[in-house]
Amino acid sequence: MAIGVGGSSVEAELAKLGSATAEVPPIAVGEFKARIAKAQRLLREQGLQALYLDTSTNLHYFTGIQLKLTERLHGAIIPAEGEVVYLSPAFEEPKTREYMQFGEDVRCWEEHEDPTALVVETIRSLGYESGSVALDPDTPFYTVDGLRKAGNRFDFQSASSITAACRQLKSAAEIALIQRAMDVTMAVHKAAARTLRVGMTTTELVDFLDRGHRKFGLSLTFGAAQFGEATAYPHGVPYPQTLAEGDMVLVDTGTKVGGYHSDITRTYVFGEPTERQREIWDLEKRAQLAGFAAAVLGAPCEAVDNAARGVIESAGFGPGYKVPGLPHRTGHGLGLAIHEEPFMVKGSRTPLAPGMCFSVEPMMCIYGEFGVRLEDIAYMAEDGARWFTQPAHSVDDPFGYEA
Repeated sequence: MAIGVGGSSVEAELAKLGSATAEVPPIAVGEFKARIAKAQRLLREQGLQALYLDTSTNLHYFTGIQLKLTERLHGAIIPAEGEVVYLSPAFEEPKTREYMQFGEDVRCWEEHEDPTALVVETIRSLGYESGSVALDPDTPFYTVDGLRKAGNRFDFQSASSITAACRQLKSAAEIALIQRAMDVTMAVHKAAARTLRVGMTTTELVDFLDRGHRKFGLSLTFGAAQFGEATAYPHGVPYPQTLAEGDMVLVDTGTKVGGYHSDITRTYVFGEPTERQREIWDLEKRAQLAGFAAAVLGAPCEAVDNAARGVIESAGFGPGYKVPGLPHRTGHGLGLAIHEEPFMVKGSRTPLAPGMCFSVEPMMCIYGEFGVRLEDIAYMAEDGARWFTQPAHSVDDPFGYEA
């Protein structure tokens, strides 16, 4: 069924969307403790004394605590040996303890004090007078600068070798949370396509994405809609568009369940596709499926990019990042962050391993005409790659209504 045929009203489609009745268990305390144990093993193997966690998704990953970054230092320290220690502004200590799922040790600083000095003092109190400390890669520069001044007995380095090694391998519990988020976002995607009408604006469509996710009791993490020539720009244009018959439509949206993201992009034609639109859409799908087929256990992440890009280049586009063609990497890791390790990009030799979750989204960009991006998230199971959501069916029937 072509998009735009038998369209439905916004309110009618919202009424069809349900609520998040299929509850998915949150990450258990035992899993958080296992993550900390793995981080401690890596600290010892790398000769590091401690891991400092700032207010970031890394704090969430290892402790379950979700906080918004402010100018006040709030975080935790994982020593190479021993129990985790939490850091908090003194007036926030009661709230910090409410968020804590395990552990007892909370070290506080008053408003007139230097919180980075507290970090260094805490590490020393745990038995480390000098050495190397791994810093959360998301630590703001002003905190890193303060730590260097307060802790000149220590060397500070990025903890990415620890955080990425832990986070890029998802557990069954993480996979289940991502799957729930994906299922909700796909339902909203399908409903959104049925609301399209001539004269609709991209602003109205994004509003529907927001309302649709809220019908499931979830918030819209991001929503992007592009019509016509604007679909050629990977991250959109700074002005709304109005839908016309024959426009290419690109919708990219997602939500979170238990902190874990969904991220799905669909591109289709409002009305009957032209031969040119059909040709480019079919090329995009072949590229996406080639990238997925290259996701073999043990293969380097760059193999996914090489395969997808190879299909596009063999059709006469590119080469490399040149447009018309694919101007960016083929995929990114996904979890507590919308973009995280591993990345499907040239030069990434990281072997694909069970638990890795990543997008496969080569994009055909033809400035002055239109673009096509089909994005689905895959994960590596013990027997190979699997999709969270099934790829688009065809340009005429993108959601498989007729399948």
